[in-house]
Amino acid sequence: MINAGYWLETDRLALRRFTPNDCEWLVAVYSDADVMRYGGGVKSPEQVKAAMRERILDYYDARPGLGVWQTVERATGTPVGLHVLNNIQGESIIQVGYFLVKPAWGRGYATEMAHALLRHGFLELGLTYIAGMAERANVASHRVLTKIGLRRNGQRAFSHPAYAHAGPMAWFERDASDWIAEHAEPDRAARS
Repeated sequence: MINAGYWLETDRLALRRFTPNDCEWLVAVYSDADVMRYGGGVKSPEQVKAAMRERILDYYDARPGLGVWQTVERATGTPVGLHVLNNIQGESIIQVGYFLVKPAWGRGYATEMAHALLRHGFLELGLTYIAGMAERANVASHRVLTKIGLRRNGQRAFSHPAYAHAGPMAWFERDASDWIAEHAEPDRAARS
């Protein structure tokens, strides 16, 4: 499926901007306890609507090139999750992250698109530093963040209420120059 509305594409996946019409889908994602196990827990529809407005829709214009995008399978257009390249709430640090719906787990989607986003952030947006974080018990996300080229650097706690549930988070980071030197070969999977 070729769609000019896609923001970033890989071989199997694409990112597109959320629209108000995606609210019901996003509410379903945030109401799944398994999906949100390491994401601050289930959110009410009102919480999701507020976050969608403030953290997603308004963010696109406030921070061009950064945001939260719906992740879809290119072949079918089926939504499989969301990926982020945005600031950690209450911080100026830019993070890469994701949530996937259960049918998309174990298929390499998190790694595939997170790598493309990291590459885009460093090469296209000229970001000099990108971080990633995951709850300490979320070993699967630790592996994803390592696979895309971030390096574990201890743990960090954040004062913003969005992170209060987790305590200190496993912390991953990378400077652009180091990552680019290691990943300088052309990325056949990512096309922006």
